[in-house]
Amino acid sequence: MDNQKRDNSRRNFLRMAAIAVPSAVAVVVAPNAAAKVVQDAPKSRGLRDTEHTRKYFESARF
Repeated sequence: MDNQKRDNSRRNFLRMAAIAVPSAVAVVVAPNAAAKVVQDAPKSRGLRDTEHTRKYFESARF
């Protein structure tokens, strides 16, 4: 029985190790990637008044 507990313990360790490494990489990389996307985003001038947007707003009225 002691040997079975040891095998289960090793399996659990390997499972956790397989999950922990990609998670740690994601934690390190994700904030940097998100910051770069925000910096590279073009400046918006707001909603443009076009025929398409006017038709949408007319259809959305109650």
